Amino acid sequence: MDLWTKSVAGIIAQIALLLLSSSHRTTGEEVCDSALVSNLPPSSFRSSSQLSSSHAPGFAKVNRRDGAGGWSPLTSDRYQWLEVDLGERTKITAVATQGRYGSSDWLTSYLLMFSDTGHNWKQYRQEDSIGSFPGNSNADSVVQYKLQQPVIARFLRLIPLDWNPNGRIGLRLETYGCPFTSDVMSLDGVSSSLVFKLSPGTRQTSRDVMSLQFKTLSNSGTLLHVEGEGGLGLSLELERGKLLLLLRKGRTPSSEPRRLASLGSLLDDQHWHHLAFERRSSHLNLTVDKHTERVQIPAEFSHWDIKQLSVGAVQSPASQKQIASKRNFHGCLENLQFNGLNLIELVKHKYHQVTVMGNVTFSCAEPVSVAVTFPGPQSFLQLAAATASSSGGVSIGFQFRTWNKAGLLLTFELAREGGMVWLYLSEARLWLQIHKAGRALLEISAGSALNDGQWHSVELISRRGRLSIAVDREDGGSAQASPSFPVAIESQLFFGGCPAEEDSQQCRNPFNVFQGCMRLLTLENQNVDLILVQQKQLGVYSNLQIDMCGIHDRCSPSRCEHGGLCSQSWTMFHCNCSDSGYSGATCHSSVYEQSCEAYKHNGNTSGHFHIDVDGSGPIKPQLVYCNMTEETTWMVIQHNNTELTRVRPSPGVNQRSVHFDYSTREEQLSAAIGQSEHCEQELSYHCRKSRLLNTPEGSPFSWWFGGPGPGTLQTYWGGAQPGSQQCACGLQGVCVDPQHYCNCDADRMEWAEDSGLLTHKESLPVRSLVLGDVQRPGSEAAYRVGALRCHGDKNFWNAAFFDKETSYLHFPTFHAELSADVSFLFKTTAASGVFLENLGIKDFIRIELSSSTLVVFSFDVGNGPLEVQVESSVPLNDNRWHRVRAERNVKEASLRLDGLPVATQEAPADGHFRLQLNSQLFIGGTASRQKGFRGCIRSLQLNGVTLDLEERAKITPGVRPGCPGHCSSYGSLCQNQGRCVERANGFHCDCSLSAYTGVFCNTEVSASFKSGTSVSYTFKEPYELSRNSSALPSSIYSDTTLRGENVSLSFRTNQSPAVLFYVSSYYREYLALLINKHDKLEVRYKLDSNREAEVLRSRVRSLANGQLHTVNIRRQADSVTVQIDKNPREDFNLTSDGEFNAIKSLVLGRVLGSDDLDPDLARVASIGYTGCLSVVNFNSISPLKAALLHPDTSPVVITGPLLQSNCGSSASANPYAAENTHHLSDHSGSVGSGEPLVNAIRTDSALIGGVIAVVIFVIVSGLVVTARFLYRRKETYRNQEVKGVKQEDSQDFPFNNQTDSQNVSCENPKEYFI
Repeated sequence: MDLWTKSVAGIIAQIALLLLSSSHRTTGEEVCDSALVSNLPPSSFRSSSQLSSSHAPGFAKVNRRDGAGGWSPLTSDRYQWLEVDLGERTKITAVATQGRYGSSDWLTSYLLMFSDTGHNWKQYRQEDSIGSFPGNSNADSVVQYKLQQPVIARFLRLIPLDWNPNGRIGLRLETYGCPFTSDVMSLDGVSSSLVFKLSPGTRQTSRDVMSLQFKTLSNSGTLLHVEGEGGLGLSLELERGKLLLLLRKGRTPSSEPRRLASLGSLLDDQHWHHLAFERRSSHLNLTVDKHTERVQIPAEFSHWDIKQLSVGAVQSPASQKQIASKRNFHGCLENLQFNGLNLIELVKHKYHQVTVMGNVTFSCAEPVSVAVTFPGPQSFLQLAAATASSSGGVSIGFQFRTWNKAGLLLTFELAREGGMVWLYLSEARLWLQIHKAGRALLEISAGSALNDGQWHSVELISRRGRLSIAVDREDGGSAQASPSFPVAIESQLFFGGCPAEEDSQQCRNPFNVFQGCMRLLTLENQNVDLILVQQKQLGVYSNLQIDMCGIHDRCSPSRCEHGGLCSQSWTMFHCNCSDSGYSGATCHSSVYEQSCEAYKHNGNTSGHFHIDVDGSGPIKPQLVYCNMTEETTWMVIQHNNTELTRVRPSPGVNQRSVHFDYSTREEQLSAAIGQSEHCEQELSYHCRKSRLLNTPEGSPFSWWFGGPGPGTLQTYWGGAQPGSQQCACGLQGVCVDPQHYCNCDADRMEWAEDSGLLTHKESLPVRSLVLGDVQRPGSEAAYRVGALRCHGDKNFWNAAFFDKETSYLHFPTFHAELSADVSFLFKTTAASGVFLENLGIKDFIRIELSSSTLVVFSFDVGNGPLEVQVESSVPLNDNRWHRVRAERNVKEASLRLDGLPVATQEAPADGHFRLQLNSQLFIGGTASRQKGFRGCIRSLQLNGVTLDLEERAKITPGVRPGCPGHCSSYGSLCQNQGRCVERANGFHCDCSLSAYTGVFCNTEVSASFKSGTSVSYTFKEPYELSRNSSALPSSIYSDTTLRGENVSLSFRTNQSPAVLFYVSSYYREYLALLINKHDKLEVRYKLDSNREAEVLRSRVRSLANGQLHTVNIRRQADSVTVQIDKNPREDFNLTSDGEFNAIKSLVLGRVLGSDDLDPDLARVASIGYTGCLSVVNFNSISPLKAALLHPDTSPVVITGPLLQSNCGSSASANPYAAENTHHLSDHSGSVGSGEPLVNAIRTDSALIGGVIAVVIFVIVSGLVVTARFLYRRKETYRNQEVKGVKQEDSQDFPFNNQTDSQNVSCENPKEYFI
């Protein structure tokens, strides 16, 4: 019965608790728009001054005509104010103003201030930045402004900023809102605290919610501590005005808490701040004022039950003693709610689960601390010096806070001695300098980092010949000096700056003015009453804001994006974007391209690049390899093991699991795959007596995981289709055992292989691999998972063509309240047109081609239209692609056009407005269908998100998807006679007429020649012209009679004499290029078989010096020009008829069968050439390129060793080809008795390594013997009959060889022994 009674009592207590806590809550959304001012008595109104008794502040009520029809001050300036006392703290939701009745007096803009006490005013800011409110345009209309965030305050003060220039300040006022009720308690910061213990039987949930308001004067102290079992707890502590979330483990003082988050700033300003704390199982949401941060908490909190909650101090649940902390909370708390319970209300009713300790009161007593703000630049406060003390010294004290590193704090003139004393900040240190007659008599400094926004105390004392300055007393620093002269004030002190009209010796300021706040000013240990200063009964001042500290933290929350570091001064903030990968005023725009495709079209070659797949979006840049050696540009992402790796059995382990870690983060990887048009990854398995997928019961032996996150289970292999549980051979029906779908499943003792490419993007990348049949006796296996390779950028070429001015595409509203960036490419032949437009009620954003040379970015965020323009020196309607990048953020607006300098417009110093748009986004036109754009827009991105123009264009009349014609813009990337070829999405360079190769025809083709090397290129025989005149393209078999040649090549050699180049004729005519014994170049022409050869000798010396030289020879009939390197061109004239008849062959290196040559030339030609030849070109023919890249399909004969290298380039060749020479073929696998050749195979067996070496040696030796045999047969055949060779189309050369074309850009030399 006792147990039952206790249970019932507990239930009743819980119900009572809930009823009690809910008694002060209302249901539904409360209507809060009642007029608050109209019924107040005149005594509730105060003002800075009044023009007359009929213009008193009590008459300032909207739509009332009492007195003179409203309030007007004695003088109209910005030091006037009107104050209203609402009688108690009230929720204020709107403010309305009206001019003075029957007059020309009204306000056009004003500031709003709020306070709970009538002191320590706080300015209301819209969007945390804009301070001023729009006023009236006449004396009769009422202008109401609804506050974006309601304010809880008792006092309201309105400060006029501007008024009708033809009248004076005149005002009638109304505020709207509703009563505000609250429960308040005050903690003394010493021993007082509140503790709430949860009942042991209370059902715990995975969600806890707590909210409160707090106000404090102290910048440090424990605000809240929540603790569960074993001392595991979370604390919220104030430190230097910021709120820290700390994780505590254990109750000992030595257990140091771990910081999880930091929010807020300047929370010690003695104003109310809202705090909300919501805990869920894996994270919590922490809110300070209007800023919320999601914090991931450790896993142990997922089953964490709260046992005790303590407010104001960290209390131990067991001993009820305070655990050591830096400081307890000193201030006031309001409406303390925990999971729907009003804890302060429960304390008042003495509920047993809630206890208070120490000095706790249920009111909020606030000390009056009057501050003064120096906004600059004409701000100063002038005070008369106190009566000189008997010692004749100086004693001055004050506190200040600022963000500026420099500024004058205090200055005065020395009594009797003359000279000036300056107390100032420089590089955030406090300096005291005494200056007289143009030189510094004394200089001392103290403190550091004084621009941190915290309050710092300063004391300047001069007594009995000793001068000292101190900062922050014992916590700061001090400095002393013993001047030889007395330090005393002549008559006046100046704080913050000097009067503008002051030209006397009393105040001079060679430093910056001070911008910040001061308080607790003392002169000779007497407090300065700043309220008397405000009432102009004490001192003189200018441009001050008295009874408030207007400091504002522009870095909390930080407007710097992507990890940029925020710093600030009093009026502005700055973002340091170093090492972030982003640029701009707020580190918004990525400095990297979004894909390898984009880098290629900037003219880059292969290498490692950072790509930022979402531009200005949240995904960080990633480092990838861009392989541009092929026509297709590949993005390569490596993981931790791309080698062929042996699987070694482990005792007691039936399966081998392998995980792959990629070089990029998860979100980067997913975005890169999603953006690419095609991705692939090699997956291969080499096996001997090791099965792979197919089993009698249907469950596979091995599988892999692929796709986002940890991946999903996949049971197919490379080259097969998802879900098929097959290998490539099964799909093609070529497995060694028709009963199985994988070669390895035949379970044979011979080595077999199942390999192929995984191309299903949703299953990529491969995350892990599980191999199951590796434990049986005799089982051996090796696996390889290649790097992830992707090509194509779906966003880069996404385009639309607008063929009418009235056509457009529309998309959902562009959400760009505080930060927006737009980038796109365009090309057009029209002189003007709107690229983009989005409208709001008043706001808008627009980018347009205003004229043929001018691009304009314009917008309106409520404070009037703003334009940013970039003008080009060349027309933009040239039907070439041009890039536009526009950005608008809280700091500035900028516009970039191609590579021109960026144009910027700074945002107003006092803040920014939100861009509020509500219509559809129009692309290529406007809502009015006027001034539309005619042309192409491509790769349009808004805040890093690409708009799919092509998909929308498919269903929109007047707009066509895609936009051909890229060579006009990118054709210049094709170099060295490369020809730009159009594609639907992009272009490629046809290098068939160039001596170069590569993506842009800029990769030199070079070879190292030995003395026995000969490359002979055969032209068409005479009878072939009539037999088969159209069989082969003219680029290879040119006309046999030439009236001119263009010859170019590069060489590097130490040999002289040496023949570089020789062209023969069927009529015993020839052209020879050689280096003579004097290391000079000779060009020999024999164009008449009956005459001696004509020798053209260049004057350039030392050509056989081992350096790279370039030769260009041009003949037109009998005129010949020769140019070597950058030397002057040399001109020669031939005496022959100028026709080179029936050319037969072109020889590089050793000339075989030199019967047609002159004896001396034949002797040199038979020696051969040792050195380097590069980019050899004869008219449109590139013989060296044909020999190296297409030897099997070109009319070329190679004798001796020909070594391909990069000897003709000053820069090394692309290393990528050397790194990736192993590329998986598209076959389904191989079967044989040989073991797989494993590169750096992961095994400890030396024996296996030896076997591999022997096998390699045998295979290579056999290949060499076979190659020599084949070459001899081939040479014999070619010498017997020179026939036309059938060609296949090639992207790079008219003679195609798919095998050799993979080796175009290889850094490692390839030697041909043929």
